[in-house]
Amino acid sequence: MPAWPGGPCPNCNEVMPPNLVHCQTCRELLNVDLEHDTVEIPSFHPLKEISVCCDAFPTGYYFLCPQCSKELRVHKKYLGKQVSCKFCETPFHLRIDSSKTSPQFFYTNCPHCSEELRVANKYLSTTASCKFCQGHLQLLEKPADPVDS
Repeated sequence: MPAWPGGPCPNCNEVMPPNLVHCQTCRELLNVDLEHDTVEIPSFHPLKEISVCCDAFPTGYYFLCPQCSKELRVHKKYLGKQVSCKFCETPFHLRIDSSKTSPQFFYTNCPHCSEELRVANKYLSTTASCKFCQGHLQLLEKPADPVDS
């Protein structure tokens, strides 16, 4: 039995290269000496893309000074300690639960692109997208405690 020499498809007239079994356009059998497939080709159904969701934790917070009301960017390691405002030098105790100095925002780095994000506290414990890379983040309050092994 000779191989397909190439040329127009007998069904759709698209020009096909030599040595093909089926037309690349209409799937017509090109060599008349061959029999049609008994196996049906299933239709293609693309799967939903799975996105990666990484955990992101606050690196620090934005507080308002209780004296001058200017915004202060403070690393989380200073929570629960006595700090002073860099503008008016007023000392105050830094707590998250205090209504006077309660932060409205926190900052963290995106685990996908490493850009710094400023996030409102109301988004803690939610899933969001990075505004720079659209990577999916789960914004958590603090990392889980390590399990002793």
